[in-house]
Amino acid sequence: MIEKHIILEDIDPVVFYGVGNAHLQMIKSLYPKLRIVARDNIIRVLGDEEEMASFEENVEKMRRHVLKYNNINDEDILDIIKGRQTKEEGVKGVIVYNISGKPIKCKSENQQKLVDAFENNDMIFATGPAGTGKTYLSIALAVRALKEKAIRKIILSRPAVEAGEKLGFLPGDMKDKIDPYLQPLYDALEDMLPAVKLQDMMEKNIIQIAPLAFMRGRTLSDAVVILDEAQNTTTAQLRMFLTRMGWNTKMVITGDMTQIDLPRGQRSGLAESIDILKNVEGIGFVSLGQKDIVRHKLVTRIVNAYESHDKALAKSQETTRENS
Repeated sequence: MIEKHIILEDIDPVVFYGVGNAHLQMIKSLYPKLRIVARDNIIRVLGDEEEMASFEENVEKMRRHVLKYNNINDEDILDIIKGRQTKEEGVKGVIVYNISGKPIKCKSENQQKLVDAFENNDMIFATGPAGTGKTYLSIALAVRALKEKAIRKIILSRPAVEAGEKLGFLPGDMKDKIDPYLQPLYDALEDMLPAVKLQDMMEKNIIQIAPLAFMRGRTLSDAVVILDEAQNTTTAQLRMFLTRMGWNTKMVITGDMTQIDLPRGQRSGLAESIDILKNVEGIGFVSLGQKDIVRHKLVTRIVNAYESHDKALAKSQETTRENS
């Protein structure tokens, strides 16, 4: 008889063991010749060498299943241990699976262009109105790169620009004041990574979420770095951010040019950077539009209504200038 310790790396062991250790009990019943004890993310196994080899191989298959789909059920466990065909490998175009095991994939041609640009460039500018999936898809691509070990960390940032509100009047310390600005980034991550695993990754700085001001002086290497709401950066801020790029790093800069909260008369650093960098090799540019909006159908109608209003207002102002 031999003894082995198997470590469940990169996954939440609670998902693997099941509610009330139901999955673990099932695995034990399927390997009656082995003595199996689990504690935290370590499984201690004692028994026959041949049976142990089969167990070790199947545990690794189950671990990879949990890593990919963020869950596992009794049927999946039976399929793996009995050697039956498991979930189809290929719902085509899947970036990652959410915490419910549902595929996250592109829903429009321009969203696919964003994925292609990410694969073919080290820096990507993605612009478009609210609800087009710029941030969500970018974070999904970052999570996939992390799971595939192509990078070692994810860094997410936003400029803390007030949209008609003042930071100083918000309660709490600086973290409390800043967190509401970063909540959309937390929301996307919580949809793709189990809560315990996400918390562990954030505590270990594998996933970092910070305001843009915290990027100054850093060199960001071996990472996917996403700057969200970049339309609210100044020229100096965005230039500082872009020059933080280190080795084996991809940067994604997203923004909506119709929602600029900078002081009146101050040009967006995002608009200026796109003009300056449009011919630089290795930088991809993707523009998403109304047809890419994947939120409630009213969002499309609201975007359309505001665009029509803006065009009418601009035309009216032009006519007034001509007549004056």
